[in-house]
Amino acid sequence: MTGRILALDVGDVRIGIAVSDALRMIATPHSVYTRVGYGPDVKHIQKLLTETDAGMVVCGLPRNMDGSEGFQAEKVKAFADKLRESGIEVAFQDERLSTVSAHQALIEGGMRRDQRKGTVDKVAAAVILQAYLDSQR
Repeated sequence: MTGRILALDVGDVRIGIAVSDALRMIATPHSVYTRVGYGPDVKHIQKLLTETDAGMVVCGLPRNMDGSEGFQAEKVKAFADKLRESGIEVAFQDERLSTVSAHQALIEGGMRRDQRKGTVDKVAAAVILQAYLDSQR
């Protein structure tokens, strides 16, 4: 399959967003969206799908270290249900340690703590998306 994919690192306050290239090989951090509510949030994702020419969304699914799903996973699934209700194709990717990996990459890149706060969510989304892309090959 070809065509871009959007990835979402869904949090209670922010959503980190990443996008793949058209060949679905490389994930790139895109933006961080501050959540407003289900309706505006879904409309923003729909707009991004159009702007980036993406055909689907991958949501990071937060699992506990033992693989079980907790309360935050239910929140992500509820958001994914709203996306599906609007006609968006949604897949999930295990996001364990994605934020940790994103923080480490930014630290290694020399980014200061105050700069990382606004960047880590979109980098975590790129980590999630790259894992999804790699798993599809």
